Amino acid sequence: MDIDTLNRMVAEDAALRRRQILQPAGGKGDKIFPPTYPREGPNAQPRHVYERRRVNGQELWCVLVDSVQSQANRLEECLLEAIRDGVSIPHVVVDFADTGLEGIAGITSLDAPHRVYDAILRDSLLNGAPFMGSEVGKRLAKARPEDASSLLEISPTALLFGAWHSTGEGGGLGAKFSRCLISEIVAIDVPIEFQQGGRASSYLVRVADRLTSFDPVTAAWRPGSRIDPLGVSRQVEIFRSAGDASDWTAFEDKAAKDKDGKPVPYSRKKGDKAGKPAVINHGNIKPSLQPLGVTCDRVEHSFVLSFSALRRLRFGEPRKDGAARSLLAALGFLALVEQDARGYPLRSRCDLVCDGRAPLEVVHPDGATEPASMDRAAARELYKMAFEAATKAGFSLSAEPLRLTPQDKLVEIVRRSQELALSGKGGDEPEKEEAAEGQ
Repeated sequence: MDIDTLNRMVAEDAALRRRQILQPAGGKGDKIFPPTYPREGPNAQPRHVYERRRVNGQELWCVLVDSVQSQANRLEECLLEAIRDGVSIPHVVVDFADTGLEGIAGITSLDAPHRVYDAILRDSLLNGAPFMGSEVGKRLAKARPEDASSLLEISPTALLFGAWHSTGEGGGLGAKFSRCLISEIVAIDVPIEFQQGGRASSYLVRVADRLTSFDPVTAAWRPGSRIDPLGVSRQVEIFRSAGDASDWTAFEDKAAKDKDGKPVPYSRKKGDKAGKPAVINHGNIKPSLQPLGVTCDRVEHSFVLSFSALRRLRFGEPRKDGAARSLLAALGFLALVEQDARGYPLRSRCDLVCDGRAPLEVVHPDGATEPASMDRAAARELYKMAFEAATKAGFSLSAEPLRLTPQDKLVEIVRRSQELALSGKGGDEPEKEEAAEGQ
């Protein structure tokens, strides 16, 4: 594919898509572990996401393996690796190298959760001034789909994967850009069982002339157990230390006392079995089983790059519109082939590989399709041509990142968080609405 073909596709066609079959690295039929998400209730166990989907004329049980949001993050990681390999993609970097913080060298607009509008960038400095108060920051705050030139020049991935300046002017009515690229991985035709439930996500089944709700769960199981090599018994009691309330002791005479003079059982947080060695990660873990992990007929990766969505973005004048949209399309191509080359090691016990190579399809406005092909070298060359064409069209694109430095207050909250984590007081629980990706 050359740049002229790309320009025509972006100007006339509806989308580029692909449905790629993946298989576990361990072979077809091997068990994989999709992400788990929290249930409601104090003793609720994590679960996978189950859906009934229409696939080739059949309704099949499916499990979400990698969400649209997670895939966007992974594709950005792949583009970041391409940048490190010499590909010129405009982006922003917050440089933590001189802050003395452990394990943090830099955060980019491809790492940050809200991309170029993330709080990490907002609470950083550009040439000594708060980033969003600088001329560059003001341009980003004013960006709209009617003129997205500033985002293209500073962080084009925000246009490709979507971004929202939620802390902007107008009570969160700031710059908002929809996704132009949708990527998702799903396990199809998963064996399931039903457990009686009662939550809104349950399925209603008629039993004995009445409707009863049931939860779908995997028919596979994940065992868990641990033998303590020290043989610490769970009958042993541990107490809160009198010298340090955050520490524990096994000696009653060194324990903190309650108002009645009795030793106070040690616990780290509410809900712990106070006074038990398990609280401090000692002792055996009794064998247990959880309905987690799935087998399936196949795993399918769906990818759609919408040219129609790209055409909703404007950049000041028709000549610049075409060059900018083609640059974003080439960036989408690049993200896909970089992910294929890098592989799909999604999480522990969920390492996937391509099963053959499915062709890309160009979708015409009438729904007709034609095949397209693109390997890694060709995708990088196409992106390079689109980058040069956009530069000639008048965009100020730089191979070097825009470098910010974190404000002192940002460094301080990170430092305090690290200190709490090292003292055993950190490690916040995720908010209820947040999904717990991984195992």
